[in-house]
Amino acid sequence: MNTNNVTSKNWMIYGATGYSGQLIVERAVKAGMKPVVAGRSDEKVKALAEQYGLDHRVFNIEMLDNSDALLSGMHLVLNCAGPFSQTAEVVMQACLKQQAHYIDITGEIDVFEMAASLNEAAKVRGVVLCPGVGFDVIPTDCVAAKLKALMPDATHLSLGFDSRSGFSPGTAKTSVEALPQGGKVRVDGKIVAVPLAAKTRKIDFGGGEKLAMTIPWGDVSTAYHNTQIPNIEVYIPGSPAMVKQLKRMNWFKPILGLGLVQKLLKKRIEKKVKGPDEATRAQLTTFVWGEVKNAAGDVKDYRIEVANGYEITADGSVMVAQALLNDYADASGYQTPSMLLGDDLIEKIPGTQSAS
Repeated sequence: MNTNNVTSKNWMIYGATGYSGQLIVERAVKAGMKPVVAGRSDEKVKALAEQYGLDHRVFNIEMLDNSDALLSGMHLVLNCAGPFSQTAEVVMQACLKQQAHYIDITGEIDVFEMAASLNEAAKVRGVVLCPGVGFDVIPTDCVAAKLKALMPDATHLSLGFDSRSGFSPGTAKTSVEALPQGGKVRVDGKIVAVPLAAKTRKIDFGGGEKLAMTIPWGDVSTAYHNTQIPNIEVYIPGSPAMVKQLKRMNWFKPILGLGLVQKLLKKRIEKKVKGPDEATRAQLTTFVWGEVKNAAGDVKDYRIEVANGYEITADGSVMVAQALLNDYADASGYQTPSMLLGDDLIEKIPGTQSAS
């Protein structure tokens, strides 16, 4: 990561006290940057600001609708407060009003689609909207772009990853929220709802062939805007038992969406789910795979091995922030990470190597 590309422009990390937020603050400071840290907990935000000698602001997301001062003077806002279905649109609209670039670390399809729908408004305001500047979706977004270059006439794109990073509390809560919605794939250019684990196949992600199943990953949205390939699926490994369990859950999706059930599941997550420590993260890597097909039946694939998801999120988000505050300050509109910074972005993040 470039630690010399330091800017004097003000920028903010909202949700800075969460697991991923704290990693990003640490990485930004290490890169010589001085973000304003922000969040809703006065005690936690102040403690984090004092730890790194940073300015801070304390507010709830809902306050942005009524106060321009909260983002005053910011050239960029990095939103780390999930679930992003509840925070992204409010922060994006505030950024458009304040003419500040917006980035976040979401993997939620609906958030990507909402950002894409604001493309023209963002261009008019001279603002970049680039959600998904972490593990969701930098590696897979770059692989999609690489494959499009390898096969410009591709009609089908499959992406996937084999990760052992586990979930942070925020990511686990987002996954719980998504369960009632089932799976998502893209068919003939349209996002289509499908059952959980709707399709399975054997895939060699880079560490040997494994049974894999479809998941509603962000690339169902972003890879289409990036490549214009009309048919897109995303896979992760899953044991036969896990696939069967998810298929059974399709019968209970309406129940999983009930407020009480969601509340109970999220409380359980708060008690039991903790992000991995530094030593554990250092031992974890991820294989990322992609495959394209064209109408003639030709097939090409591509694989890389990358660092664990948390390291990619920390390094990737800081790298994109640096670019938007410096070299890409005049960019505008909706962007995916590789649309903004090129399909070699993942190669610039520590820990990336070929898995082919």
